[in-house]
Amino acid sequence: MSAIRIFLAVLVHMTSLHAQNADAVKHKFVGTWKLISYVREEIPSGIKTETMGPHPSGYLIYTAGGRMMAIFTSTDRHKPAVADPTPRESEELYKSLVSYTGTYTVQADKIIHHVDVSWNETWTGTEQTRFYKFDGDRLSLATTPSLDPVEGKMSVRTLVWERVK
Repeated sequence: MSAIRIFLAVLVHMTSLHAQNADAVKHKFVGTWKLISYVREEIPSGIKTETMGPHPSGYLIYTAGGRMMAIFTSTDRHKPAVADPTPRESEELYKSLVSYTGTYTVQADKIIHHVDVSWNETWTGTEQTRFYKFDGDRLSLATTPSLDPVEGKMSVRTLVWERVK
C-alpha cells in the first residue's frame, strides 16, 4: 500500500472518529433544560450580578434534528394592570425577557446557535456562541465577552440549566 493510500485511510478514519465524537456530544444536549441561574460578570471590573434575579424562569430545548429554542424571564416580572399594557409596562416586560430560536452546531468546547427568530431583531441572522460544560444533569453555557442584550454592559453571561426529566 502506498504512503498516500495509508495517509488517506488514516485521514478517513480520524474524520469518522471526530464525527462520531461530535455526534455523541451533540446527543448530550438533546432534550429540555430548565434555567437555574443567570449570572453576568462585567468586564473589566469582574462584578458579578444575578442579571434576572435570584430565580429566573425559562427553558432551553435542543432537538436531535438540530433545532434549538430558548426563552427566559427575570424573577420580578410584573403582570400589567390590564390586558393592554401601558408603554412603560411593555418596556419593562420586554427588558425582562430573552427569547430566540434557530439551528445549532457543536464544536469542541462550544455550541453555536444560528438565530433565525428572536425577541430582539438585532440577534436575528446572527450566530450566538456559547462555551459549554456538563456536570451531571446540569449544563453551563457561557457567552463570549460581549454587550449584555438587556443592559448593554460588556460582560460574560453564564446560564446554568438543569435537564428536565
